[in-house]
Amino acid sequence: MKKITVLFFLIIASGFTLAQIELKGTMGINFLSSPSLQDYINQNYAPSDAQLGTFNSAVIFTGEVGTFIGKDFELSLEIPYQIYSYTENVGLGQYELAYNSFMPSVMAYYVLLGSGFNFKFGGGAGPRFVNVSENKKWQGTEESFSSIGFGGLLRVEGNTALAENVYANIGLDLRYDVNGEPENSDSKKLVNNVKGEKVNFNSFSLGVKLGISYLFLGDN
Repeated sequence: MKKITVLFFLIIASGFTLAQIELKGTMGINFLSSPSLQDYINQNYAPSDAQLGTFNSAVIFTGEVGTFIGKDFELSLEIPYQIYSYTENVGLGQYELAYNSFMPSVMAYYVLLGSGFNFKFGGGAGPRFVNVSENKKWQGTEESFSSIGFGGLLRVEGNTALAENVYANIGLDLRYDVNGEPENSDSKKLVNNVKGEKVNFNSFSLGVKLGISYLFLGDN
């Protein structure tokens, strides 16, 4: 991760006086499909009349900084933070599982420019850092688990000018993340005893996001 970050900012620094720089902030919703996690919750904690569906929603917040390499190509580094939680009363008490992901990616876009708007088509990849908290209140126990994985995404987005150099942003994401099997400090992993399997947090997701971007510097 450190090498990716250093390389990216060297690219920015080398073209800083010539290229436009874009800063962007967004928030949105991802619809996640994580079959192993879904089976774990449905088979162990979710009531038969309130089973999780194939896709479940998570909130995602993203900051991004990019540099234009010419008028129709942009490189960027995005830093998303995704939040998912599940809560259910299971007879003797409450069950809670919180699943948060830090998902930095190096992105590359092809840009179509118009008068007061632009469209971007691109993709990227990077490491994935997952933190999981599982709370079984009837036992009075709370455990934390973590893992490091890798993922990639495809994106299409549109930007419409609100003012000089300020744009409203809407985007659609398609992601696949190999998050692995989170474990605690004692190397213990979540286990689905019904299936006799360790629980992985690999996920496929579709997402929509809204935000604001600002362009400054350069002469593109």
